[in-house]
Order: sequence, then C-alpha cells, then structure tokens
Amino acid sequence: MSFEGYNVEVRDRVKCISGVEGVPLSTQWGPQGYFYPIQIAQYGLSHYSKNLTEKPPHIEVYETAEEKDRGSRAAEWTVPKGCSLSTVPDKAKFTSVKHFVAPENTEGVSLQLGNARDFIISFDLKLVTNGSISVVLETTEKNQLFTVHYVSNTQLIAFRERDIYYGIGARTSWSTITRDLVTDLRKGVGLSNTKAVKQTRIMPKKVVRLIAKGRGFLDNVTISATAHMAAFFAASNWLVRNQDERGGWPIMVTRKLGEGFRSLDPGWYSAMAQGQAISTLVRAYLLTKEHAFLSSALRATAPYKLPSEQHGVKAVFMNRHDWYEEYPTSPSSFVLNGFMYSLIGLYDLKETAGEKLGKEARLLYERGMESLKAMLPLYDTGSGTIYDLRHFMLGTAPNLARWDYHTTHINQLQLLSTIDEAPIFKEFVRRWKSYLRGGRAKHN
Repeated sequence: MSFEGYNVEVRDRVKCISGVEGVPLSTQWGPQGYFYPIQIAQYGLSHYSKNLTEKPPHIEVYETAEEKDRGSRAAEWTVPKGCSLSTVPDKAKFTSVKHFVAPENTEGVSLQLGNARDFIISFDLKLVTNGSISVVLETTEKNQLFTVHYVSNTQLIAFRERDIYYGIGARTSWSTITRDLVTDLRKGVGLSNTKAVKQTRIMPKKVVRLIAKGRGFLDNVTISATAHMAAFFAASNWLVRNQDERGGWPIMVTRKLGEGFRSLDPGWYSAMAQGQAISTLVRAYLLTKEHAFLSSALRATAPYKLPSEQHGVKAVFMNRHDWYEEYPTSPSSFVLNGFMYSLIGLYDLKETAGEKLGKEARLLYERGMESLKAMLPLYDTGSGTIYDLRHFMLGTAPNLARWDYHTTHINQLQLLSTIDEAPIFKEFVRRWKSYLRGGRAKHN
C-alpha cells in the first residue's frame, strides 16, 4: 500500500519527534507519551512512499569544512570572545571538520543561515562535553524569534517563553541529526499536559542561524525541503533496536478496546504493528542489503503463531479460521483493517526472503488469506462495513466502520486483489465502493 498521504508527525496525538530516537512519540492512549510501533512504522512507510513520489529536494550546503565543496558560498561564522572555532582533520570521517569550543556562559559560535525557503536542517555532530546546537527561527508570530535547542541530555521536550528544548542524548561519537524545524517549532509551542498537542498557527519564516555551545565537532550543515530517507531509516533502525527476544514490539500502554473486552496490559503485541514493521524492515533491507533488517523481519513472524492468551496475536474464529489480531483481546475482537495490514507484511516478507527463508511467512500468509476470503461477508452491512466482530463475540450492537475506515478497507482489498485474483476481492471492492455513493444492498 502507498502511504504518501500519511503525515504522521503533524497528528495532534503525536507529542513530538524524539531527539534521541528520531521517531514519533504517541499520546493516543496516554498524555505521558510512549513509542507506538504502528505509528513508527507508518512514519517510516510514509516517508519511504513520499521519497518515491516527490521530486528530489533542493539542498543548500552551509558548512563542510572543505574549501572545494563550498562553491561561491563562504560560511559566515561569528566567534565571540572566549570561544574558538578551527578546521581540523578527522580520521574517522577522512575529511576536515569544524572543531568548536564555546563555554555555556558565552553566546556560542554561530553560523549565519538566512534560509527562508526550506526548513529541514541536518548536521553531523560529535560532542566531547555536554553541549547544544541551537537554531534561531524568525516566525509568523509578529516576526518574533524562537530558538529550538538540541541539547545533550535525555529530556524529551520543553518549552519556555520563546525557547524549545529537545534532548538528543550524549552524541559522543559521530552521528547525523536531521530535524524538521516546522514540526519541532509547532510541537514545542503546542506542548500540553493532555493527549492532544494544542493547535497553533505559528510557522517559521526564516532559518536565521545555528549556534553551537560546549566542545565538539560539526560537519555537513545543510538545509533542504525534505529528508524522507533520514526519517525512513530512523524508523527502520528503531524497529531493529527495539524488537524483543520474542520477535515482537511490545506496546507499553494499557488499551481498553471497549465494554466487554478485558483490558490489554502494557507489553501486548499487535499483529498490525508486526505487519507494518515487517513492511518497513523489508524495504530497508531491499535498499541496503543489510541482513539485520531482514533478520528482524523474519523474527517478527513469531507472535503470529502464538495464541493471544500465550502473548501472541493469533485468534481462531469458530475453531476454523486463523486470524491475526490488531488487539489480542479476550474475547477475540477480529478487527478487519489491522488483520489485512498484518497479511500485507507477511506478503512483503515471503516475496523478499525467498522460498527457504520465507517459508514460514508464506504459510502464515496463506492461512490468513483463506480466513479473509471466508470471513469477508461478515463485515458487510449492506450499506457500509464493520470495524470488528464484537457484535458476534459479545452480542452487542455492531461497531460500524467510519467512512475513513471503510475507505481503508477498500484500499486494502484493492491491493490484495492485485496479488490474489480470487473474484471475492474484486466483487467486494465494487460493492463497498458503491456504498460510498449511497448504494445499498437489495431488501426483501
């Protein structure tokens, strides 16, 4: 499926993009913020899709510490009293870099940027002491200056007057930091103690300058319109680092799906998370051929094989049909869109891993597709679709799918119809599309 229409970072239930991890932090089910693997995978997949569909971005280079790279632009540094800035060779990078020394009680060394066109900043950083890189922005808020500080601590986010702070960790070895200044500004100004980020109209008008404090090394300062692959690999690498020994990405927040279902305690797995993570990792593997990505995707099939009550995601409908649960509730809930996403992940894996490595994914996919074909009619109301099967499992009223979920069901089926020619998919796509135009099933 294509995710270029997704803009995960602008959602009001995304608290911010973590400065340490480089991925979104969700407040969907709790204001404190937590890493939600579904959201992180969607963040990666959306930027992967945008990279395919958009033109390559304009990139403005401000500092490489190499005379030959600079072209006509001379880097404009200001070095106040008590600070120093020098160009030094770096053995690890095989290039020259900027070495800065700027005690905390000084103004710091600053690089003029003056970019009113683009707002994605990127730089390579290695700190020797505690330090910070700050970016001064002219904004639409009465042309006031706001400063976003990227600080060598683990604080998530803070906002005081016109200063926004993101912790980026110690950064004592070389790493590339890529930040969307529009998102960082708006999440800071909109910071709240509730689940939703406060609405704000503020936007940056110009990236004025960069300020370095502490002692460390800086290289490759650029500003660009987009940096989709940096976001994609931030998500992919997070998934590799945070997969547990069972092959899953535990969701560390309580989830109550509805009256009659037992709450899911922190640490539960989601088949939708497993599937979308697999889809992300497979793409990272195809781009890099780094086996760590494929290995992680292969391990992610393990929860599909275990029943929900054994800390897996598998349910069985009417003792016959295997189903992979977005929410592994008791009793089972059989959420349709999450199940189809889990199948798409298995398809991506079996196609990429090959016959031998992909055998398990293929068997899980085939069992799931059999279930989908058998159970699709249960989700058709004659005028729309149903989100899950709680009406059957609990004897309650049906949980009708909102139109955006109904459209998701159609898009998922359209995709599956391109990889499986079973007539049922095309028939249901046709019928479910007709419901969007007011179509209804015949009555007696």
